[in-house]
Amino acid sequence: MLLELKGDNPFKIRAYQAGARVVESLSEEELTRRIDAGTLEEIKGIGEALAGKIGELHRSGKLDFYEKLRGSIPESLRELLQISGLGPKKIRALHGQLGVTSVADLVKACTDGRVAELAGFGEKSQEKILAAIHHREAYARRHLWLSAWEEAEPLLAGLRGLPQVEQAEVCGSFRRRMETVGDLDFLVATLEPRPVVEWFVTRPVVQEITAQGETKASVRLQSGLQADLRLVSPAQFPFTLHHLTGSKDHNVQMRQRALARGWSMSEWGLSPVEQAVAMRQEEGGRRAHEQTRAIRDEAGLFAQLGLAYIPPELREGLGEIELAEKSALPRLVEEADIRGVFHNHTTWSDGHNTLAEMAAAAEAFGWEYLGIADHSAASVQAQGLDEKRLHEQIAEIRALNLAQKFNTYLFAGTECDIRPDGRLDYGDELLAELDYVVISVHSALQQNREDMTRRIVRGIEHPAATMLGHLTGRLLLEREGCDVDVDRVIDAAIANGVVMELNANPWRLDMDWRHWRKAAEKGLICCINPDAHTAAGLAHFRLGVGTARKGWLTKNSILNTRSLAEVKRWLEQRRAGAVHGGIAAGRPEQSTNGKLHK
Repeated sequence: MLLELKGDNPFKIRAYQAGARVVESLSEEELTRRIDAGTLEEIKGIGEALAGKIGELHRSGKLDFYEKLRGSIPESLRELLQISGLGPKKIRALHGQLGVTSVADLVKACTDGRVAELAGFGEKSQEKILAAIHHREAYARRHLWLSAWEEAEPLLAGLRGLPQVEQAEVCGSFRRRMETVGDLDFLVATLEPRPVVEWFVTRPVVQEITAQGETKASVRLQSGLQADLRLVSPAQFPFTLHHLTGSKDHNVQMRQRALARGWSMSEWGLSPVEQAVAMRQEEGGRRAHEQTRAIRDEAGLFAQLGLAYIPPELREGLGEIELAEKSALPRLVEEADIRGVFHNHTTWSDGHNTLAEMAAAAEAFGWEYLGIADHSAASVQAQGLDEKRLHEQIAEIRALNLAQKFNTYLFAGTECDIRPDGRLDYGDELLAELDYVVISVHSALQQNREDMTRRIVRGIEHPAATMLGHLTGRLLLEREGCDVDVDRVIDAAIANGVVMELNANPWRLDMDWRHWRKAAEKGLICCINPDAHTAAGLAHFRLGVGTARKGWLTKNSILNTRSLAEVKRWLEQRRAGAVHGGIAAGRPEQSTNGKLHK
């Protein structure tokens, strides 16, 4: 992109792009072997100069050519690349013709209407650019949950390893598993706070110390994320942990509940309300206060208020307290419940690992099965498979299963594009040969609400559809999801026996957790999928489990908590319904307008 931004030789740019695709197709092992042996140039698409740069980057983690290139372009101009919909070509036009060198310049040019006057832009492009800038600014202070975890995990481990620390946790929206995080709130139980504060503010990842005291500290990490440290006594820890975890609505409801029972609840602890103490004998009030000191953890705090323990993910003030009073909270799904995943990509399309490598990684997780769902032909940008290549991949998957090289069984599937008119990208005969079909929208995301909803519902109504992938197509902090009637799609999925994916890719976490509780109560079945494009990416299923827990999901509502035998039987029944007479028994017929009727 930087070469394109500078307007470099197009042939040179294409050479780098081709080389990048070649490198992406190589496994880490093969790349290392070829670099060490000096045989990288033998691969078509990689010349001597490019091989040298790849080797330098691989060995040192840095590339002098890139650093000089990056330094030659003003940072404010590079920031324009972060605006959705703006590529290097358009940025060059804006820079060359309007003198735009920063986001502020671009906002003014759009506001003045000058961008709309440029060839290749127009009014709609100008509106989209302003909307993209607005979204970027709105998200600028947020971070993906995974990014926050990567920063928090080593710091938390370090805090827990200090001899002065008795307990340590990360609180706030991070602990509640929100999809994005504003900052990190570390809480520590200790009787010796000073050395803990000193350790925290002197970490190599700290860019700036913004505040430092005896029991508090705030720093800015090199990633831009703010991290706050709070230190309390072990006796105070459960109360402050609950308070800092939130949410605000949950905490307000908890304080109201405490007041109704004669207690004043705060981050410092529980104490009898003055009026309540006055109504009691002095000895009784003293006993009650001593009882709060016996609370050692959050479970004890909840029990003191007549509640079952409420997992952090559920603390949003959405009825969890009322159900905890009745001991009626669900047993939320756990990572150990997952027995396989379905939406995964390999080197057949835009994945970076082979079928065998993905199978080996799944086996390392102890999974009973792994689904392969490479892109269909319409996803040209992702090297989607045409019918011939998909037939070949199916054969390879079947051969791997017959060879029994892995304990993990491979299912042959596809991520089949739903075209703008709602038709699926493959013909019925080919779809019928697969074990399952994930249907997804990847193009024409700007369709209006009615057209998008009709499009997705028509895809769901196809007899071969097994599950719907990433409902809205959103990219967190980068791109809003498509405008779709979520309730109508959920109803269509339930009516047609189609599973809804909870895409666990850290940029997606789609369908959003806010829809899952109601959808599951209506009977929608979920499938947690990592949408893995690498073997390491399979681990993202954990993010999906966290989001599923936040959506109140139990293992009974999730397809891939079932055993291999159960999943095989379910898929066979689905395929039998699709093969014999189109719409399976009990499924609604498809109307001409994409709506459902019985």
